[in-house]
Amino acid sequence: MSVPVNEGLTLGAVSAIVERKVLTDTVRIYRPGDLVFNPETGQYEPGPPVTVHEGSGAVFSSGGPGIVLNLEGQAYVDDTTSRYRLLTPLAAAVASRGDFVTVLASQDAGMVGRIWKAMDLGDTNTLSVVRTTWLDQQTQTTGG
Repeated sequence: MSVPVNEGLTLGAVSAIVERKVLTDTVRIYRPGDLVFNPETGQYEPGPPVTVHEGSGAVFSSGGPGIVLNLEGQAYVDDTTSRYRLLTPLAAAVASRGDFVTVLASQDAGMVGRIWKAMDLGDTNTLSVVRTTWLDQQTQTTGG
């Protein structure tokens, strides 16, 4: 006698729910544009930023400010005292280390306009429902 197996929701179904209920902010991932020669100054200047992703997302703090210690002369991986996580749909482009993130629209007005920098490539996993990118907050003052 076989017993019916209830497999529950598929990862795709969970992903769709999370995108609809959690990824409610509008975010932009961008990187600096190629250098462009300015003949008036004789200098190369950054070109317009290149948008990697603009669409749904969510930014979450990953705890309060911390203390980063390093020992002189020891190998040291960049760390941050203000770590955040960016969640984006799996269909969104994967952020690269050094890309910037800003929130364009949010229910929390304090999020809008802040800037973060991607600490590494966006995570990819076998069993994912959203993409996670670790961020370091760059904004250190409020607009007011």
